[in-house]
Amino acid sequence: MATRFDRGRLIALLQRDALRTGTFTLASGRTSHYYVDGRKVTLSAEGAAQVGAGVLELLADLPGVAAIGGLTMGADPIVGAALAVAGASASARPGLLGFLVRKEAKGHGTGKLVEGPVAPGMDVAIVDDVATTGGSSLQAVDAAQALGCRVVRVIAVLDRLEGASEAFAARGLDFRSMVTIRDLGVEPLPPA
Repeated sequence: MATRFDRGRLIALLQRDALRTGTFTLASGRTSHYYVDGRKVTLSAEGAAQVGAGVLELLADLPGVAAIGGLTMGADPIVGAALAVAGASASARPGLLGFLVRKEAKGHGTGKLVEGPVAPGMDVAIVDDVATTGGSSLQAVDAAQALGCRVVRVIAVLDRLEGASEAFAARGLDFRSMVTIRDLGVEPLPPA
């Protein structure tokens, strides 16, 4: 039986398992009053099922998407979860493929930056666990486009509402998130 996306359940899982309040230094160097560790949810069985189903729901209007992928670590469990859910029933998307983008090309072997069965000309979606400024997803977009793919959507599990949407819009990219930080009862940081 295929998993159905339950947005309320995903919010509850993020609140319980991923959200922490306090003082945290972000990758950007900014200080935040909260932190969301998306992998606490994407690397759990129930969370993975919800996230995988959520990705497929956000791709339902794009039947031409052949593959999903993103920058390694945040995207890895999301890609795996979505592929597992996609293959779970005949009505899902059993032909969906996945790919992962390394932070830098391998220094040995084939020297690939993008790993997986993705090819030039494919329509792809980029996925990530948490979108802040969009930098990680944009790095994956650049790698997919350099390979010759068309990025037709960027999907985040959670949007911190700190500029990612605007960064994607500036590049002409369609962006969707399953939830925002406000859905977790937290106000976003003011613009930098």
